[in-house]
Amino acid sequence: MGKTSTLTEVAEEAGVSLITASRALRGVGRVAKETRERVLAAAAKLDYTPDMIAQKMRGGNSSLIGVFVNGFRSLVMHELLSAINDEARRLGFDLIVFNADHFDDARRAGTAEMLRKLCDGLLLILPDANDGLLVKLERAHAPCVLVSFAARPIDLPVVLGSNRLAAKSAVDHLLGFGHRRIAFIAGTSFTGQSEERQRGYEDALRGAGIAVDPAYVRQGDFNDASGFEQTQALLKLPAPPTAIFAANDAMAFGAMDAISSAGLKVPDDVSVVGFDDVIRAAVVHPKLTTVRQPLNEIAVRAVAELVDAMRSGRAEGFRIELPARLVVRDSTGPAPAA
Repeated sequence: MGKTSTLTEVAEEAGVSLITASRALRGVGRVAKETRERVLAAAAKLDYTPDMIAQKMRGGNSSLIGVFVNGFRSLVMHELLSAINDEARRLGFDLIVFNADHFDDARRAGTAEMLRKLCDGLLLILPDANDGLLVKLERAHAPCVLVSFAARPIDLPVVLGSNRLAAKSAVDHLLGFGHRRIAFIAGTSFTGQSEERQRGYEDALRGAGIAVDPAYVRQGDFNDASGFEQTQALLKLPAPPTAIFAANDAMAFGAMDAISSAGLKVPDDVSVVGFDDVIRAAVVHPKLTTVRQPLNEIAVRAVAELVDAMRSGRAEGFRIELPARLVVRDSTGPAPAA
């Protein structure tokens, strides 16, 4: 292995001071265009790689944002991560993404601590309420933002969509079509968002003077298969629902497949509403009525709040809730005649 070049050697090769070389490579401060290009050429020639850990230990910035995820299966995760990357790059930051899925507690803790020390700040996308890292971050007052987390009150910044109000609007839409037997398929409880959507569902029913029937509330798993399975069970009830509100689009797609498999039609026999408005919602048949989460706005605001915390040292907890809205398409219609 060859000798690693140093910043001093880059500065000497470019004929500039050490400070100027550092500023040119980090893209900060006032450095003339020709000087910056000369420094970058010298760094390329010498195959120089900055030691970000040493830089952080000297109290500098790494211009890195650490992102924690628990798997990449969710379409929402992909959209949030893409928008976060775009906004971070626009502001001059790069991402290091840590997929903590299937890691044991010791490995999660070790990798999380390493990235916390290396990165200027952390974003946790759809974090698990049971993750011990959240407690550590609360205690450390480290610059971080939780994205789409609603499981419990927490002394950390949170940016998310308006789950409860948007869910209520979705069920109000079904009530407006004359539906009274409306089912809800819940998702997993890790982030707390499904619970908020269920509260919105219950708010709408109670507002219409309809008691919440436990038989119409089913536990899914935020995937197509669970939506299919739970809808099959709902359709076997003595008085099956005329409408189904699923806590995400994937389960709504599964519900539509189950309805079709039973020889019924959406929305003639059963209306279906989802939540998230992923790309597929607008191309399935029939097109899915769903709640559009402001995923891009959530991502942009989360990055902005994190960068502000990194620069100001602010560490208090707060919750920013951005409005979601119902997108009416073809999967909902009047309740069938009794």
